[in-house]
Amino acid sequence: MQETNPELFPAAELSVEIVPGRKLTARAAALYAAPFDHFETRPVEELRLGFDGIEDDFHAGATRRSGGREPWYPRGAEMRNERQLSLVAADELAIVAERMGLREIKPEWIGANLLVEGVPHLSMLPAGSLLFFKGGVTIKVDGQNKPCRVAGQSIAEHARAADHDATALLFPKTAKRLRGLVAWVEKPGVIKVGEEISVRVPEQWIYQA
Repeated sequence: MQETNPELFPAAELSVEIVPGRKLTARAAALYAAPFDHFETRPVEELRLGFDGIEDDFHAGATRRSGGREPWYPRGAEMRNERQLSLVAADELAIVAERMGLREIKPEWIGANLLVEGVPHLSMLPAGSLLFFKGGVTIKVDGQNKPCRVAGQSIAEHARAADHDATALLFPKTAKRLRGLVAWVEKPGVIKVGEEISVRVPEQWIYQA
């Protein structure tokens, strides 16, 4: 009889390494918010966060509509909004820009809300990581932000690319694991530019052959 629920990680074949949780210190280098009708953001001095996300922001809301990222739901189904905030890092955007042959990619072009400084490989922070802001706000990482053509189109437009479509398509290919993170508000309040952040990375299990 065929086994219907095999072990995902058979103990006989794989060993488990447990990486302990750790803390990192970071800084909110820049903040951005979007108008309610467009995903591109603009620089601001502070972000007012509620349980629905950024007040009056394009991505605000306790729920959102499913899209191409959730093929297990009918498109447009109401679901929890775990994408209230978009986090990016300057060093990762610089790598993507170089790969695309561009001088720069600004965070606001791709709808970022928070430019994080001081966390190596920001996009690789695991789901469940917590960012504690000195002023009292806490946000929780849901996971990596998958690069898409919509953001690529914005980049092509702002960079005045000679081949708009080719540049738009290049972004999803070159920005994998460098596009930053999406997160949601766990404890509301106000974030200010330059604010110190304490990052708590949860314990992780790594399976090795």
